[in-house]
Amino acid sequence: MLEWLLRTEELVWKKYLEDKEEVYMSTIKIKQTKSRIGAPADQKRTLDALGLRKLNRVVEHEETPAILGMVNKVKHLVTIVK
Repeated sequence: MLEWLLRTEELVWKKYLEDKEEVYMSTIKIKQTKSRIGAPADQKRTLDALGLRKLNRVVEHEETPAILGMVNKVKHLVTIVK
């Protein structure tokens, strides 16, 4: 009985890990191309949250809806680098 339980648990973990491998999201690279000077405070905070503090810096993030929304908010200051 104990051996069967251990084998079943092992199979469950293998299935779980296989499912996790497929969940990884792609990453995007974001580059700040325009200055933050003159931008509203909320856009400056969005750039800070993305990790962009200087011009021509590139950061890499997972392509989640939250990150895409942040990029959309400051789309006039950044570009997506492939």
